[in-house]
Amino acid sequence: MAPPSSKRDRFTSLKKNQGVRKQSTMPFIHDDFLLGNKTASRLFHKYASTQPILDYHCHLSPADIARNRRFENLSQIWLEGDHYKWRAMRACGIDETLCTGDADPYDKFLAWARTVPSTLRNPLYHWTHLELKRYFGIDDLLNEKTAPAIWQQANDQLAGDNLTTQGILKQFDVRALCTTDDPVDDLEDHRTIAASDLATGVFPTFRPDRAFDIGQPDRFNEWVDRLASRSETNISILDDFKEALASRHQAFHESGCRLSDHGLTHCYADVCDDAQAETIFCAVRGGKPATGEQRQQFISHMMLFFGRLDAKKGWTKQLHLGALRNNNRRLFQQLGPDIGCDSIGDFPQAKALSSYLGRLDEEGALPRMILYNLNPADNYLFATMAANFQDGHTVGKIQFGSGWWHLDQKEGMEWQINALSNLGLLAHFIGMLTDSRSFLSYPRHEYFRRCLCNLLGRDMENGEIPDDDAMVGTMIENICFNNARDYLGLALPV
Repeated sequence: MAPPSSKRDRFTSLKKNQGVRKQSTMPFIHDDFLLGNKTASRLFHKYASTQPILDYHCHLSPADIARNRRFENLSQIWLEGDHYKWRAMRACGIDETLCTGDADPYDKFLAWARTVPSTLRNPLYHWTHLELKRYFGIDDLLNEKTAPAIWQQANDQLAGDNLTTQGILKQFDVRALCTTDDPVDDLEDHRTIAASDLATGVFPTFRPDRAFDIGQPDRFNEWVDRLASRSETNISILDDFKEALASRHQAFHESGCRLSDHGLTHCYADVCDDAQAETIFCAVRGGKPATGEQRQQFISHMMLFFGRLDAKKGWTKQLHLGALRNNNRRLFQQLGPDIGCDSIGDFPQAKALSSYLGRLDEEGALPRMILYNLNPADNYLFATMAANFQDGHTVGKIQFGSGWWHLDQKEGMEWQINALSNLGLLAHFIGMLTDSRSFLSYPRHEYFRRCLCNLLGRDMENGEIPDDDAMVGTMIENICFNNARDYLGLALPV
């Protein structure tokens, strides 16, 4: 793949000398995939496809990046940790041993190959073939018949340096990515990466959600003890707890972190005073689980604390709201979280979110914030809420974030873009991210960019926005990369 300076179209140039057979008919993933008219095609190829990537929220392993992991086979790099695929495989009657179990890697891959034809009209079909095309130059549609050849071709290429973790980041011109990290993480892998010659900036993200586990004293206290050890302090009272968290927040800052993140069902705004929060904390520290009301109060109290920390440091806070997690109790008890059993929730969002943002705003402690919504019924709610708290100084200070999780597919992206366009300013949107645990997910950025250009190209041809490539193209470039670069304040490598 050409270096970034050449400005070649990274998404449509085919890899050379990979031994993949040519097809006489147009492949499924072709130059104008998802681009419905000539204007959309022109916008994508001229303005979107050559932009670098800033992946400001993902779940990639910093350890894998630090050691420049080389994957042994296609199953390992493609199916390991991918709960999207596991959901589809279960729906096809695939046994759990072939999803999350210890079955042979090739057997797992064959099970996925048998599943793929059933994913027509599911985004997995698009992602699967984009990934085969962009990483391996493979045009064949994946199914049980083509699986053996694809397995061999992909595995042969995984032996090369361009498909190690660091090779992938270079190949897709990823200028920076932000992992998701617990405050008790030692950040050693991030220090190793920072000291290496990797051209991609790899930064931690501060995600302190374990601080809210006060309904489970054993789990909470084990984590608090780890926090105490990591921060080299004793934690007996709430002030000790906050000081330890502030210490880790500073350590993350020194490692280049400029974002925090919370994964919540809904925002919390049932605020209690310091004395009440102290009473709750000490009771849980003593082994007594918090009640539902106490949990609401304590999380609300701590969310204000975390908001103030972020504002003081000039960070961006991310709120991922609306997931109903671990629905299948049987599988949760057997396998734990993040196994593909989470769904969209229907939680009330407006009042508490307004209260939380308003309280921080009144204090002068409202940080830059990205609001991700998982329930499309709430898109207009989130878009209008973001507009309520713009401050007249920071461009796009409160962002209505990209389509998230179950909504990071074509229709979900279009819903989010349309809501933001109708109720806010699309021009200031900071664009897409992978939110993925897989190093094969970077075509998600291409997927988003094609959807964006298709919408804008259609608007131009319909006369709904000016037929002005320079104006629209500049907005596309900004959404793809420049806005996130300017907004997040990350120290990107030169």
